[in-house]
Amino acid sequence: MAKIGTITYTGKSKKEYTFNLYPMDTSFNKIGAVYIVTKREVKDGKGTHTLLYVGKAEDMSTRFDDHHKQDCFDKKGGNCIGVHQLSDDDDRDTVEKDLIAVLNPPCNDQLKTK
Repeated sequence: MAKIGTITYTGKSKKEYTFNLYPMDTSFNKIGAVYIVTKREVKDGKGTHTLLYVGKAEDMSTRFDDHHKQDCFDKKGGNCIGVHQLSDDDDRDTVEKDLIAVLNPPCNDQLKTK
């Protein structure tokens, strides 16, 4: 995997989550993670990101084989994946909901949180 940087987002809980960034066509190892999809643009030699989606996966090696939101990613120019590795499913669920609650990504069907 050719890492192209990191980005940090803050959830509704005020906790910060750092994501390792990769090109959209990256083949991942079999890891559990919360992931983001962004539109990465380079302006003045600096990469900027527009967040499109927050999700979770038990196995990143197969998650993007026919992703149910691929049409939205394509339409909005998604070209970058960020990975925050987490092995526990409950932790992934908590982080995913925490981020979606405050970031409201346009490709997400918003999750209902208690």
